[in-house]
Amino acid sequence: MPSRDFSLHGAVDLGARQAAAKKQQERRAQAANAPAGAAPPAGAVAAVVDVTDQTFNAEVVERSQTVPVLVDFWAEWCGPCKQLGPILEKLAAEAAGSWVLAKVDIDANPQLAQYMQQMGVRGIPFVAAVVGGQLLPFLNGAAPEPQVRQAIDQLFDALRKEGLLPDGPPPGPGADPAAGPAQPPVDPLLLEAEDALQNGDLDLAAEKFQALLAANPRDEDAAGGLALVELSRRVRHLDANQAVAAAEAAPADAAKQTAAADVEMVTGQVDAAFARLIAAVRRTAGDDREAVRKHLLDLFAILPPDDPRVGKARRALQSALF
Repeated sequence: MPSRDFSLHGAVDLGARQAAAKKQQERRAQAANAPAGAAPPAGAVAAVVDVTDQTFNAEVVERSQTVPVLVDFWAEWCGPCKQLGPILEKLAAEAAGSWVLAKVDIDANPQLAQYMQQMGVRGIPFVAAVVGGQLLPFLNGAAPEPQVRQAIDQLFDALRKEGLLPDGPPPGPGADPAAGPAQPPVDPLLLEAEDALQNGDLDLAAEKFQALLAANPRDEDAAGGLALVELSRRVRHLDANQAVAAAEAAPADAAKQTAAADVEMVTGQVDAAFARLIAAVRRTAGDDREAVRKHLLDLFAILPPDDPRVGKARRALQSALF
């Protein structure tokens, strides 16, 4: 069986891309502050966008850093999809930029269809919410407009209570950037590294991230970017199913556990990847245990330091070690 080739610009986990998407959004914010004649700000986009395997990161992951995105997985042959789709489009238009609807035709986009299946979803229509780079299952199946409207209101209320959205209506992409704090300057070399990362040029991205770290070893953006490059290099020739099956068959094998954890990271199972390696720390000893611990720290570096999943896993790691 040929190996499955993972890449940073293909079907990559939302959580693992969070740091890169966050940095890319700084660039978008700077563009919004640019003088007349510069590229138009994000506010010019429509409330409904069609998304492909190639544009998902930019249209959904990056955009979700400033405005919630609802992703509608549908197909032309799906009758319930034709009932739910127009309702979602109507509500997105009414929202006037407070959230964006991204539509994914699963027949035309096999990578995203496979990602949906990896989440355990077997039927469409399926709607996911993406906020701050994190994907949350939302609706499965069609429903009348009043129910859909109520569900969306309840979703945003819940996100506010969890601190994932600010109080009040979520800010639309056309919000005045001058109303918020000034964006910090972004090193042009960091932007070049991110571009290389987005384009799948891992060698060039690594070179530029390493140059940034040579100049400033405390540069968290560069460290996270380099960790993301290394993760992609490790998994690019792995077969996902085989790697996980091998790890399940050998729970005390450090190398197999770290390979399976890498696969879980790039398929959106961040908590599962962390839990797997913490369990491996408990089962192993000596050099194997240290290798698993260091691997887990490398995975932590991919996400922002304040990501709650990292904090939770760090506490669990401390408990496993002592």
